[in-house]
Amino acid sequence: MTAYPSLQPAATAVVLPSVRLRGVQKDFGHVRAVRGIDLTVNPGEVVAFLGPNGAGKTTTIDMMLGLSRPSSGTVEIYGMAPVEAVARGLIAAVMQTGGLLREITVAETVRMIATLFANPRPVDEVLARAGIADIATRRVGKCSGGQQQRLRFALALLPDPELLILDEPTTGMDVEGRREFWSAIREDTQLGRTVLFATHYLEEADAYADRIVLISHGRIVADGTAAEVKALTAGRTVRATLAEANAPSLSSLPGADSVEVRGDTVLVHASDSDAVARYLLDQTPAHDLEITARNLEDAFIALTSGTDEPDDRFEGDGTTASTVTASATVPEGSSR
Repeated sequence: MTAYPSLQPAATAVVLPSVRLRGVQKDFGHVRAVRGIDLTVNPGEVVAFLGPNGAGKTTTIDMMLGLSRPSSGTVEIYGMAPVEAVARGLIAAVMQTGGLLREITVAETVRMIATLFANPRPVDEVLARAGIADIATRRVGKCSGGQQQRLRFALALLPDPELLILDEPTTGMDVEGRREFWSAIREDTQLGRTVLFATHYLEEADAYADRIVLISHGRIVADGTAAEVKALTAGRTVRATLAEANAPSLSSLPGADSVEVRGDTVLVHASDSDAVARYLLDQTPAHDLEITARNLEDAFIALTSGTDEPDDRFEGDGTTASTVTASATVPEGSSR
């Protein structure tokens, strides 16, 4: 990967952040979808950008890609406006959807899009990097969903970007394909490439991200390693086999936060797991009891499903509107 030249004189060279957002807000009419985000992503980081539908993830990514502008605040990619970074090939994206020409082959698709860039990477190289060299002569319409997503990845690699933004990158891939994909991403980041990805596969974020940024209602509610984010939700989960479990009774136990009953399995999310475990073992016929720390999914739900959702109105608005997420499709092979 081509090293990004510093914009500073050699004597005072500094490493610029890959992404810097300061006080970013985005309004759609009377609706404030992004409500003041501050975020810095440094070169070489792998950052998972997570949040429920409507949280403002796509709107924020669109602003990073130069597809829309913030209503207030600043967005910088390597110290410059996103549109300039796109023009210089510093940023590329792999989006979840986007039209591919079904009647031409995989290799023909890559060769065609390569003509849009001044100094693209060799076609054979990006096909191999994306793990689809063996299907280069296959028509796109005959490719599986996972293979088409790998093709989008190959197209995004053509300009040799410093920053790669991935939106649900492994949709349609099987377990082995997802593992191989993330292995390739890790190799890229070791060369200095920065990766920011959005995914609904929380286990991917847990396993592959250096850092997790969790957004809810247009604001960042957590930012740290997976372990740090998990630690924000105290307590443990007590799982046991218990036929005909009485959920209301278990919910009233001291130290029990919530109860789920799944057939003969009961899960008690508890701030005092020892007390819950003692009750289940001493006062009920429960067996096969396990106590586990809360996982990333537990933290995700706890941090994004609070009842203190902010009013989406802003000053001068007389009505309340639901959160709106803007979406845009990045043309195949384009970095925006």
